[in-house]
Amino acid sequence: MDKRLSLYSTLFFTLVAAAGVVRPVGAQPGSMFIEPKLATVVGGVSGGVAGGVVGGFAIAGANEDRADDLYDRARDLIEQGKFDRALGDLDRLIDLKSNRTDAALYWKAYSLGKLGRKADALSAIADLQQKFKDSRWVKDAKALELEVRQSTGQPVSPESQNDEELKLMALRGLMNSDAERAMPIIEQMLAGPNSPKVKDRALFVLSQSNSSRAREIIANVAKGGSNPDLQLRAIKYLGIMGGNDNRQILADVYRASSDSAVKRSIIRSFMVSGDRTRLLGLAKGETVPELRGEAVQQLGVMGAHAELAELYTTETSVDVKKRILQAMFVGGNADKLIELAKTEKDPTLRRTAVRNLGLMGSSKTAEAIKSIYQSDATPEIRKEAINALFLQNNAKTLVDLARAEKDPQMKKEIVSKLSIMHSKDATDYLLELLK
Repeated sequence: MDKRLSLYSTLFFTLVAAAGVVRPVGAQPGSMFIEPKLATVVGGVSGGVAGGVVGGFAIAGANEDRADDLYDRARDLIEQGKFDRALGDLDRLIDLKSNRTDAALYWKAYSLGKLGRKADALSAIADLQQKFKDSRWVKDAKALELEVRQSTGQPVSPESQNDEELKLMALRGLMNSDAERAMPIIEQMLAGPNSPKVKDRALFVLSQSNSSRAREIIANVAKGGSNPDLQLRAIKYLGIMGGNDNRQILADVYRASSDSAVKRSIIRSFMVSGDRTRLLGLAKGETVPELRGEAVQQLGVMGAHAELAELYTTETSVDVKKRILQAMFVGGNADKLIELAKTEKDPTLRRTAVRNLGLMGSSKTAEAIKSIYQSDATPEIRKEAINALFLQNNAKTLVDLARAEKDPQMKKEIVSKLSIMHSKDATDYLLELLK
C-alpha cells in the first residue's frame, strides 16, 4: 500500500484511539462517535493519496481550528507545569494573529512568570494591555502584573502548589457537608486573584451540584462573567450537566454572543447534551458558514441520521451538502450514503458519497460500491469506486472487477491500485497477468 495512505490510516486510527469514544445523550447505537476535536481532524483528511483516493473533506475555518489546537495544547502543558514547552505553542499562536492572540499573550506572561522571567512576563502583559485594551483578559492581566511585580522572580515553590491542593480539597468537602456556605466562597474564588487551576476546579465542583444556585453561578460565567477560558469551561460543563434549563442557558448565550469560539463551544455542548433540535435549527438557519458546518458535523457525531437526511433534502448549497455527507460518514449511516451514491444527480456529490463509503467498513459497503461501479457508466464515478475499494484494502473485489472489465483504461486503473496493495489476492492476480 502507498506509504502516504498508510500514514493517513495510522494517523486516523491513532487519533481515534487517543481521543476515546464519546456517546452523547440520545445517540444511536452503532454510530461512530468521535471527540468533537477529532471530528474536525477526521473531516480534514484531504486528497493527494493514490490520485486523490483520500479526500473531499473541506476544512471550514482552518485558521481558527489551528489556533484552537495550539491554544488547547498550550493550556494542557501549563496545567502540567511544562511552561517552557507551552511558550513555543503560545508564540506560534500569537504569530497566527487569530481571535486567540490576547489569550495567548496572557498565558505567555503567566508562563514566563512561573519560570521566573519577571521582565519578559511584564513585557508580555504590557503588550496585551497596549494592543487589546478592550480584551476581557485585561483584568486578569492587571492582577497578574501585580503578582509578578511583588514576586522575587523565582519559580513558584512546591509549597504553594500544595496549598492550592489543600484549598481544593477543603472546597470539595465543604460542598458535600454544607453547600450553602460553600457557594459564596466559590464565587469569591472565581472573582478573585486565584490561579487558573483553582478557578477551573472551583467551577468543576459547582458542576457536580444539582442546586439551582450552582447552576446560576455557572450560567453567569457562561454568559461572560469571567475570563474567556472560564466561560468556555462553563459552557462545556453546562453541556455535560444536560437538562432543559441548562440547554436553554446555552441557547440564550449563543444568541447574545458574537464570539465564534463561544458559539462553536456551545454547538459542541448541544451535541454532548443530546440537543438534536437546536443543532438542526442551527444547521438550517445559521448564517455564518463555519458555524453552520460545525452544527452539521456535530449532528453526525451524535448519529442524528433522520435529522441529517431531512437536512440533505432541503439544502441547496453543494458545499453544505458535502458537509452533510461527511457527517453521515462520521455517524456511520452507511444505508443513506449508499442510497445517495446511487441516486444523487450531482456528480460531485455522488463522488463524495462514494468516497465516504470507501472510508467505512467493507462488510457494510463493499457490495454497494461494487454495484455502483458495475451500473454507473460515468468514468469519474467508476474511478471513485475503485479508489473506495482500494481504501478498504478490498483486493478480492478489485480483482473480480478487473477480470470482468472490458475497458482497457479502466482495467489499468484497477491494476494500478492492485500493484501497490499487500494482499495475496492482488499478488496472485498480478502473477496471472505476467504469464
